[in-house]
Amino acid sequence: MVSQITRGIKISVGTTFEGTYFKNHRIHYAFSYHVTIENHGKDSVQLTSRHWDILDSLNDPETVDGEGVIGKKPVLKPGETHTYSSGCLLASPFGAMRGYFNMINFTSTRSFRVIVPTFKLSAPFALN
Repeated sequence: MVSQITRGIKISVGTTFEGTYFKNHRIHYAFSYHVTIENHGKDSVQLTSRHWDILDSLNDPETVDGEGVIGKKPVLKPGETHTYSSGCLLASPFGAMRGYFNMINFTSTRSFRVIVPTFKLSAPFALN
């Protein structure tokens, strides 16, 4: 698990290799990732959007932008936590993801960016 704190918001990410399967006559490696967002600050905040850079050892990087996370725009009061899980497919058994969440501070009404630290995606059978 990796963690990082940006402006009082702690992001922790753990990953799981889910298996392989064929799609469009090619093998794909499925990974899930589990994100915990903790508000260690003194103000309530809301996650409004996300940005991901998905790095696959065999393909060009892919960028994904979207509103919220898994269809939600969670509000976190001081001391609250939001957890969610999602996933991605890679063409190889190795890769990584990194990104950020755009958030709004309800006290100042200012937007800010919270960094999601780079986390590795690796199939255990491919490691020495």
